[in-house]
Amino acid sequence: MARIIKTGTVVSDKMQKTRVIKVEHVFRHPKYVKTLRKTKKYYAHDENNISKIGDKVKIEFTRPISKLKRWKILEIIK
Repeated sequence: MARIIKTGTVVSDKMQKTRVIKVEHVFRHPKYVKTLRKTKKYYAHDENNISKIGDKVKIEFTRPISKLKRWKILEIIK
């Protein structure tokens, strides 16, 4: 299976070893040609609790870690 990698912003760091990442998807509506933004939140595993709120991070799809966690943080970009 191909690696799925997304880039997003850390929204919450209140849980231990878990971060909530907001990923924004920008696209054009096929009929009305208006630019739209959709956001989705993902729960990502952060083993060493390194990332903080506002950090831009890369996340990768992985095996199920818990009920909601299916992603892990690869690197902190900013």
